Amino acid sequence: MSDVKVLVLAGYGLNCDHETAYAFELAGAKAERVHINSLVDGNVRLDTFHIMAFVGGFGWGDDHGAGVIQAVKLKTRIGGKILEFIEKGKLVIGICNGFQALVNMGLLPGFDSDYSERSVAVTFNDSGNFRNDWVTLKVNPSSSCVFTKALDTVELPVRHGEGKFYSDEPVIKKLIENNQIVIRYAKPGGAPAEGRFPSNPNGSVEDIAGICDPSGRIFGLMPHPEAYNHFTNHPDWTRRKEMLKRTGNKEYKEIPEGIRILKNGVEYMASRI
Repeated sequence: MSDVKVLVLAGYGLNCDHETAYAFELAGAKAERVHINSLVDGNVRLDTFHIMAFVGGFGWGDDHGAGVIQAVKLKTRIGGKILEFIEKGKLVIGICNGFQALVNMGLLPGFDSDYSERSVAVTFNDSGNFRNDWVTLKVNPSSSCVFTKALDTVELPVRHGEGKFYSDEPVIKKLIENNQIVIRYAKPGGAPAEGRFPSNPNGSVEDIAGICDPSGRIFGLMPHPEAYNHFTNHPDWTRRKEMLKRTGNKEYKEIPEGIRILKNGVEYMASRI
């Protein structure tokens, strides 16, 4: 295990904190679940950590929109400390509800190092339903995102009712030009989803499933990497295990893709502390 310390936010309806902390531990970090209040009132210092994880769930019940109240609380109470954290070269990842919070705070897309202006939205699925599916994702090899290094096609689960990534045409164009679109929803095999359901489960423009800031150190995504922490999480694991047996392999040794995403972030920080 490395000396990389991860702060995993908890409390107020967030429900993926245990899973996220566990996944980061598997990725080689030291993870600590911290209630939002402990961070806000100063009982826990953000500057003692190297990675900050905004996790999935239903923060404040999503009563005012997904990620809205969490974003307002953190931005107004410790927004300056979060900006200092980023300026020191540390990492931030927002997963599902955490991604929604990041865009509401303005931390993403972070054009021209402006981490205060909100210019994108994550809103209600076109289907009108909560989606709990596994999706195929195509990684942009030209993206600067540190979490997706050396990855190409990834399979992860989604669990959301408000996952549609949306913005106006100039913002989308800038995201494309800056290679800030990190992952896109794809058909099985990696071909573009072209907006088609269920490969694109929510109607996101340009099939966008996750973006980063220009530095590549702030990453937000709707799919859940922490939920693919063991090969048996995958719905097709029994078939894969049988295929391995028939080729003479007795055990599944490949690191799950969700852990590989988190491990990339841990190794990035480990090389810098």
